[in-house]
Amino acid sequence: EQPYRLVISAGIAGGFAGAAELGELALADRIIAADLGAETPDGFASVDELGFGSSSIESDAALVERCRQALEAAGLTVRVGPLLTVSTVTGSAESAELLVRRIPGAVAEAMEGYGAAVAAQARSLPVLELRAISNMVGPRDRLAWRIKEALDALADGAAAIREVLA
Repeated sequence: EQPYRLVISAGIAGGFAGAAELGELALADRIIAADLGAETPDGFASVDELGFGSSSIESDAALVERCRQALEAAGLTVRVGPLLTVSTVTGSAESAELLVRRIPGAVAEAMEGYGAAVAAQARSLPVLELRAISNMVGPRDRLAWRIKEALDALADGAAAIREVLA
């Protein structure tokens, strides 16, 4: 019965090596549809480059900063940077390297954030994307995934930011 004030996309994600490691949290300063565009003879061209809109939605910087501070105060490791939304999970070191080169500072990839951000934008609402790193972006090694640990970290992160969002 109350109007919404915020859209939150939360879950697990793959972390880019050196940017976000297993069990850490990732908080988006930008939410990017990393594979929304077209393949060209020169490589990938985003919808921005094609002139068909924007593949990037900015997070509210003040909200992200308050959440980062709350997460760190709770003793959690959080990485802030671009979170990529992909429709096909990256499965090779070469593809992961291409993404990092194309989107400098990318912290993690997941599959839902950009959709949530577009819905928030349509309602003029701020959006927050919080992910816990369950695996590394690149070759799929299911034995190395740490889903339970990531979900535990996500629960801890959600508890830590609860007061910031109240």
